[in-house]
Amino acid sequence: MRRVRALVAALLVAALAPAAGCGFGEGSERPGGGATLRVTRDFGHRTLGSVRLDKVREGQTVMRMLRSKFDVTTRYGGRFVQSIDGLSGNGAGGQVDWFFFVNGVEADKGAAEWEVSPGDRIQWDRRDWSAAMRVPAIVGAYPEPFVSGLGGKRRPVRVECEDVHTRACAQARDRLKRAGVPTSGSSLGAPGTEQVTRLVVARWPRARGVRGASGLEDGPESSGVFARFTGDGDTLELLDEHGDVARRVHRGDGVGLVFALQPQADELVWIVTALDEAGLEAGVRALDPAKLRDAFAVAATGNRVEKLPVVGG
Repeated sequence: MRRVRALVAALLVAALAPAAGCGFGEGSERPGGGATLRVTRDFGHRTLGSVRLDKVREGQTVMRMLRSKFDVTTRYGGRFVQSIDGLSGNGAGGQVDWFFFVNGVEADKGAAEWEVSPGDRIQWDRRDWSAAMRVPAIVGAYPEPFVSGLGGKRRPVRVECEDVHTRACAQARDRLKRAGVPTSGSSLGAPGTEQVTRLVVARWPRARGVRGASGLEDGPESSGVFARFTGDGDTLELLDEHGDVARRVHRGDGVGLVFALQPQADELVWIVTALDEAGLEAGVRALDPAKLRDAFAVAATGNRVEKLPVVGG
């Protein structure tokens, strides 16, 4: 019951305001392009539909955008999404519900209160939260949040590398450059983490020193990432949606991991890590909109990218 009450409280913080204000507004167009909203299920493994705005108007909200194409029902006085196009959550006593992210960050306020900004990539996902109540950040909106930031505020982007002279580090900066993102560079652990959005490229266990990354040794309940490094730093366990081990990866297998963390409310970090250099380079190659689309986190081998949690064994 404690888990259920905690989740309901968290969801009500991010709850929907009453549906009476959910029609399209007539505000003026905002400069800077459109926005995209996608609806998925099962941690982004299945796409259910999408809607795109060519231009964003003043007063446009996530809820208005969702209702423009999808049939939405709510509960708790209209403050919580119960179903989208007939696909329902299991209610407060169940362990499956709808959650939404803006530019890869889990919403901290309601969909009817969150005003859409030009460039936003919004994702609604229906997922099982039995293994992880919260997933604060995901990678499925790439190249967001690096391009547009959050709430229309773009932050500087810094690439931090275990070794700034490696090919993986150079390729990471090149990937962002091709997405139109100017970057600065530094070695691992530079100060000022609250002022920038970071992309960290480092092998494990060096990456463990990044704030929040040590939670990957404790599993998704702690980190929100469905992968776990063993305490000896020699094995990476890829997990299913229940947090159980689906596959084990060892040094020399060339498997990279790409995930995002929000260690503090004003801090956002993406991490590309692996047990070996081949895996690190595979993770960097996964920094591609088509490969990361809708993903919570991914494991990459060669040019193959697998969404996490693992499904189908």
